[in-house]
Amino acid sequence: MHDYQRDLLQFATEIGALRFGAFTLKSGRHSPYFFNAGQFASGQRLARLAQAYAHGIQAAGIDFDVLYGPAYKGIPLAAATAVLLATEHGRDTPYAFNRKETKDHGEGGLIVGTPLAGRVLIIDDVITAGTSVRESVDIIRAAGAIPVGVVIALDRQERGQSTQSAVQDVEAQFGLPVISLLTMADLIAYLEETQMDSGLLDAMRTYRTTYGI
Repeated sequence: MHDYQRDLLQFATEIGALRFGAFTLKSGRHSPYFFNAGQFASGQRLARLAQAYAHGIQAAGIDFDVLYGPAYKGIPLAAATAVLLATEHGRDTPYAFNRKETKDHGEGGLIVGTPLAGRVLIIDDVITAGTSVRESVDIIRAAGAIPVGVVIALDRQERGQSTQSAVQDVEAQFGLPVISLLTMADLIAYLEETQMDSGLLDAMRTYRTTYGI
């Protein structure tokens, strides 16, 4: 595990973005953990999250020209990550995001920010059904640009409707690499390192055995 991942895990736990316990997911599954990127809702918190995104993007070594944040959660992520790439990595990256509805007055159009051109990296919080990625890929290709990957905060690494995870489905369907800052395996490794709670660690391992890919 990289230092930036360990730092993100610790900070996410401190602010309640990552919680351990007993949670019922939208799927009906009972999970021993819950991740809510909406808790990164202050300047400092968003900067810490964007710092991890910037490190993850740099570590992945993927070539891209533009960051694209799908509305709505991807918008602050794209903007903040572009700032951190510039200030901490010396990489002045253009970014763009979409409107939910095309604007027919003023500057008009669907895209706000830099024009979508060249290689575009999609940035979002999580992948569930892959709907957001599909919409983003369609928008990027319609603009004549090329989607080259997706960056998300957490990959739960669990089966969906098939034997594959949502991330694996996206990778197979669109031929795009998905870069995950954190995975369920990272969460388990973190619990092992910190020796936080042996009962919780057992619950995480059981959940991975039951639903993991």
